[in-house]
Amino acid sequence: MIIPSTNTSCQPEMDALRVPGVTNHVARMFIHDDSMEEKPGFDHVMHSIRSSTEPAIRAVVTCAPDHLVIAVSPESYWEGPESHGRILKSMRSIGGGLPVTMSPDAIKAALDCYGDVRRIAVITPYLPLGDDPVSRFFTDSGYEVVNITGLGCTSPAQIAHVSEARLRQAVREVDGPDVQAIVQVGTNVAMARVATAAEAWLDKPVLSNNVALYWHALRQGGVHDSITGFGSLLERHLHLPERTNGTTPTNPHLTYSTTGIAGR
Repeated sequence: MIIPSTNTSCQPEMDALRVPGVTNHVARMFIHDDSMEEKPGFDHVMHSIRSSTEPAIRAVVTCAPDHLVIAVSPESYWEGPESHGRILKSMRSIGGGLPVTMSPDAIKAALDCYGDVRRIAVITPYLPLGDDPVSRFFTDSGYEVVNITGLGCTSPAQIAHVSEARLRQAVREVDGPDVQAIVQVGTNVAMARVATAAEAWLDKPVLSNNVALYWHALRQGGVHDSITGFGSLLERHLHLPERTNGTTPTNPHLTYSTTGIAGR
């Protein structure tokens, strides 16, 4: 798991998702807690992420992991789907050919589990400066972004301080009758518990970034355990979705878990 040094939410959430026989090993990307209120500050955060990702990957692969999870969001969305493809290829190369999971791939696969989901609402940790590239990424990937809400965090470390009450409010803000699924991006947002509960209120998928990342890594790695307490994705979807002739299989039997996060 490659995680920014300012991120205090991703590691505990992913540790709570661990199943017997799976171990998590973390390398940190060193970044400063720069202001993201203006473009120069946001750009500096992006530069820090880019310059520190390769050393972090090279450090963690010395423990011979089976899979790499790149648990950082801005780099994944900033320059669009084509750029993401190049970044993913680069990460695999740096990791010596290991499978790599990044947020866009995990979230896309997770949405595919629920059938023909095209109309989504998105929650980000950012100000509008960061919301716009995320919305554009999903639009360019074939989704209609019905609503987007940014939590307005002014620096990377501040993202972890968003309360569960504010996250519940954000879910209500972006939801609507024409929204098929809600997607949260940003690995420093401790969203797993709120997303799990929100599925029960709304009777629709609510995807937490960290849960989607970990689910994708497990399933791609051949771990098919049903994990309860973290929402329908980990509990009901035991394999990555198969695509045949460019179509996505539907899942008419959606069941949502209402229990909280174990080990928090």
